[in-house]
Formats: sequence, C-alpha cells, structure tokens
Amino acid sequence: MMRKTITTAVALALGASLAFAGPGAGKGKFGKGHGKGEAHAARFAEKLNLSEAQKAQMKELQENFRAANQHRFQTQRDTMRQFREARQAGDTARADALRQTLELQRGELNQLRQANREQMLSILTPDQRAQLEAMKAERGERKGKKGRRGGGR
Repeated sequence: MMRKTITTAVALALGASLAFAGPGAGKGKFGKGHGKGEAHAARFAEKLNLSEAQKAQMKELQENFRAANQHRFQTQRDTMRQFREARQAGDTARADALRQTLELQRGELNQLRQANREQMLSILTPDQRAQLEAMKAERGERKGKKGRRGGGR
C-alpha cells in the first residue's frame, strides 16, 4: 500500500515536471502528443502552488534523469523489440532468456525512478506534501468508484 502511494506521488511529481521540460516534452516518441501531460502537469503545479524555483528544480531533475538514463531506456526498448520478435518467430528459448533480461532491466529502472521520485518529493514543502497526499487520496477514491462500476482500468 505504501509503495503504491509513493508511486502515485512520484507519478504526479513526474507529470508536473513534464510541463516544464520544454518544447516537445511529453508528446511521445513521434512529437505528436495531444498536450494532455503538459496540461496535467500545469494543473498539478498550480494545485500544489509550486514556486518558480521549485518548477525549475523539478525540470532540472527530470532533464538530468532522462539524460543520465537515456541509454538504459533505449536498451530496454531494444530488448523488448527482440523479445516480441522471438515470440512471433516461436523461439521460446530466446524469448524466455529475453524475458529474464527484461525483468532485470525493469527492476533497475524502477529503482532509478524511485530514487528520482524521492528527490522530487524532497523539493516539496511539508504543506505541499500534505496537499499531495490529499490529492492522491481523492484520486484513489475516484478510481475505487470506477472499479466498483466496472469502468476502471
């Protein structure tokens, strides 16, 4: 439960940083996004009343994280492509080996993301963290209601 809460908080924080990442950020790999991530991040920053300095810190953290881990992300994408190709070709031995590699890569990236989330959370004031917790609780309630109706993801 705690891990899910932290993950949600970090996802919100990362979303906020996308709004400040510059042109083309948050638009997907083809640069044709709908701007939803940027709009979400702007609302997030507004709701938490982030200062300009906090916005700049979030942007810098996100840019540094992306630059430092670009190779890892590309390697994981390549491994995933190879895994799909092996499955489609019916090469189960290769697919199984690649699945293990993917799991290791995902674990490593998740650890790196968690460390980045913690850095982003450290930028927030205690009041902003409390507000973030309230936002997460509200979001959890909305998701819970959707799930009971069968309309959740």
